[in-house]
Amino acid sequence: MPNIKPVSDLRNYNEVLRDVAVGEPVFLTKNGRGRYAIVDIEEYEKNAAILKLMGELSRGEASAAKNRWLDISSVERELGI
Repeated sequence: MPNIKPVSDLRNYNEVLRDVAVGEPVFLTKNGRGRYAIVDIEEYEKNAAILKLMGELSRGEASAAKNRWLDISSVERELGI
């Protein structure tokens, strides 16, 4: 169940931060609408790494579509394996 709090609860930020855990962010609302999310640094770093990986995979896929795909024997030859 999502942990949702009004942004005004940040007056006592220690209580808000205590509720943050890996995989369990705290969502803050402003004027009754979702505005911010506080996540554990481990969760943030994991998400950043996933986004970077997805970007690199997308670039590789675009490159392969433009320049053609290589079969495994061509890759091994290129790498000297």
